[in-house]
Amino acid sequence: MTWLIHAVSVNYKTINLLQPDTDMRKIVECVPNFSEGRDMTIINQITEVIKNAQGVTLLDVDPGEATNRTVVTFVGEPEAVVETAFQAVKRAGELIDMRQHHGAHPRMGATDVCPLIPVAGVTLEECAGLARALAQRIATELAIPCYCYEAAAFTPERRNLAVCREGEYEALAEKLTTQGKQPDFGPMELNEHVARTGCTAVGARNFLIATNFNLNTTSTRRANAIAFDVREKGRPVREGNPITGTPKKDEHGQAIMQPGTLNGTKAIGWYIDEYHRAQVSMNITDIDATPLHVAFDEVCRCAQNRGVRVTGTEIVGLIPKRTLIDAGKYFLEKQHRSTGIPEKDIIDIAIFSLGLDDLKPFDPQEKVIEFMIERDEVLQKKLVDLTVKGFAEETSRESPAPGGGTISAYMGALGAALGTMVANLSSHKPGWDDRWKEFGDQAVTGQEVMERLLHLVDEDTEAFNRIMAAFGMPKATEADKAARSAAIQEATLYATQVPLRTMQESMRVFGLCRAMATTGNPNSVSDAGVGALDARAAVLGAGMNVKINAASLKDRAVASDLVAQANELIARANAEEAAITQIVEDIIAKN
Repeated sequence: MTWLIHAVSVNYKTINLLQPDTDMRKIVECVPNFSEGRDMTIINQITEVIKNAQGVTLLDVDPGEATNRTVVTFVGEPEAVVETAFQAVKRAGELIDMRQHHGAHPRMGATDVCPLIPVAGVTLEECAGLARALAQRIATELAIPCYCYEAAAFTPERRNLAVCREGEYEALAEKLTTQGKQPDFGPMELNEHVARTGCTAVGARNFLIATNFNLNTTSTRRANAIAFDVREKGRPVREGNPITGTPKKDEHGQAIMQPGTLNGTKAIGWYIDEYHRAQVSMNITDIDATPLHVAFDEVCRCAQNRGVRVTGTEIVGLIPKRTLIDAGKYFLEKQHRSTGIPEKDIIDIAIFSLGLDDLKPFDPQEKVIEFMIERDEVLQKKLVDLTVKGFAEETSRESPAPGGGTISAYMGALGAALGTMVANLSSHKPGWDDRWKEFGDQAVTGQEVMERLLHLVDEDTEAFNRIMAAFGMPKATEADKAARSAAIQEATLYATQVPLRTMQESMRVFGLCRAMATTGNPNSVSDAGVGALDARAAVLGAGMNVKINAASLKDRAVASDLVAQANELIARANAEEAAITQIVEDIIAKN
């Protein structure tokens, strides 16, 4: 058997699930297309693999009878998505016989295409590496030939899926043995197994947003004109009358086009009976080149030039959370308002500004991928989700967690919140309009620190739970005892490092509170002072947890280093709090 293997250096199993210095989750979407759209017994067996997989959420299953094709959408963290995609491709190869397949849609394999799409915390380049590694594994372990397309392509021409799929399934015998047409990975002959499974194209592409911009007109012609103004392809250049004139052509006989204003977009105008209005229907194929809010503003501008008004936006399908976050921040900045506000408030601004409620109520919990994942997962109730009263009551119970380390992280978060509040009040203070960005930037920093400390609230309790789990391990044999002892030490080290991180994050609060005490709204100087007191309590409290947990570490060199770091932070915190308190007292005395 003849095989072709490219060298692939990316191992998806080694990719970290968290971005450096953040708790941002990495999320990838996968949209495999399976060559079966009529037999629900087969379709259900394939999707059952995805439903039962750990770490992924199945978002949509869309079978088509005429196309004899099912499009499946699922999301999750990179390693889980790639593993699930592999298992789904494997199952499809076992169930679908391409020798019997017929349908209206172009196809060349049981799993025809399998694109990976960055949603959050992942770049397109990372997804391309994941796709190549997945293609190599499918070819090696399943003996299914694979092409890599779009961002994962090894050659420029194979970025185009149509090039990879040229001739479809019926051309495989010729393509597998023709130099330049052969797959990137896998067998190079049409044996019985390959005849059954066909080929698979594995790729990486940007997230596509399907959206409709609602217009205050019933004219499809006006909607089309606006669509041609903005879409990347533009409109044909015509001789004489720009609407009815003869299209101009180049020396190759191709129509000459006047490009539109938005890169990475496709658009048309249409009339929707249900809504009794026309829309500009748009696919944004590159949300980095043209974010949703940029497309919205440009459609508004071009509509106004033609005497038409955009009344709102309709999102078709799901979107990444950053789409709304970026839009909310964009519109806040246009108003010279601080973007250092809670995430929910930013999303609300995006909904209002884009008119997402124009046709029907818009619920982010049903339209944002990250929220869909959170809703699907069975998670232990987080402390940060409790009410203030509930948090206090949970702390007061006879269980040892949440304890001092958790409370210290929460104190730090409250300190950051107070500093952020002063920054936002200062940003919006009458007469200080020219300083809105100065204080807005401070508020953004404060929000980031607060979010990291809120994450540590639950992580500190999780650290304690790990220690308890380690102590609960079996100790019947010497091997059991050794494993238990190692697990206890590992959990104890983690439980020492977490409060040290709380100390480090809480130290950032002092800079914010000092700046707000000296330059912020003087009417709120006491709030900046209380924020500094909170930060000191957080540092000193977390420091106690570092020391008590370090005492149980057998590696005394590591323990001593952790305690030394804690003591240095405690000394700095005492000095910072004292200095800020004096600034606050002096300003209050002057008033």
